[in-house]
Amino acid sequence: MPSWCGQKLYFYLYFSLYCTCLFSQQTSPTEHCSTRAEERLYSCGVCDKTFCHLSKLKRHHLVHTGERPYFCEVCTKSFSDLGKLKRHGMIHTGERLYSCDVCNKSFSDQSNMKKHQRIHSGERPFSCDICNKSFSVQGTLKTHKRVHSGERPYTCDVCNKSFRYHCNLKTHERIHTGERPYSCEVCHRSFSEQSTLKKHHRVHRGKRANSRDV
Repeated sequence: MPSWCGQKLYFYLYFSLYCTCLFSQQTSPTEHCSTRAEERLYSCGVCDKTFCHLSKLKRHHLVHTGERPYFCEVCTKSFSDLGKLKRHGMIHTGERLYSCDVCNKSFSDQSNMKKHQRIHSGERPFSCDICNKSFSVQGTLKTHKRVHSGERPYTCDVCNKSFRYHCNLKTHERIHTGERPYSCEVCHRSFSEQSTLKKHHRVHRGKRANSRDV
């Protein structure tokens, strides 16, 4: 690290034994070379996944324990990773550090910006290994694979009916709760599904068209 001595500035540099890189901290060459050599010294006792740093192994363990030690002070939502908490905090501050260089739309998370940029590039890097259909987002590919596997991971806790998509489960649950969150702004009739509300709107559009014909 740099340090001052009178008017002179001294730098202490450390050399890697395996490459030509220089470092300002003594521990950096060791960590750097372990990564370069792909030495993974720390192994997870649950899934045998290996890591080159102990800190990464400890962070990985939270996947198995379900522990989420980092809490948002605004909404109390919890996270397993401090970086995820910091990115989440931007939702409350409105901070958007990342901008699309095509349309200037801004994002609080760099990964979301990269996903968005695929709209402009047309890139669809995630392909189904069964039907070769491609997707711009990895999560969409995972959801699509349920078509082939028949997996229906979302189950109603009232009637045990299962669904492929979480949104379908939420819509179904309204049968039991009686919730009708979508209201017509003309007649104030309410509906459990947005698609049903859109169909209902045609009734009013038809009435307006008929009144103009008279």
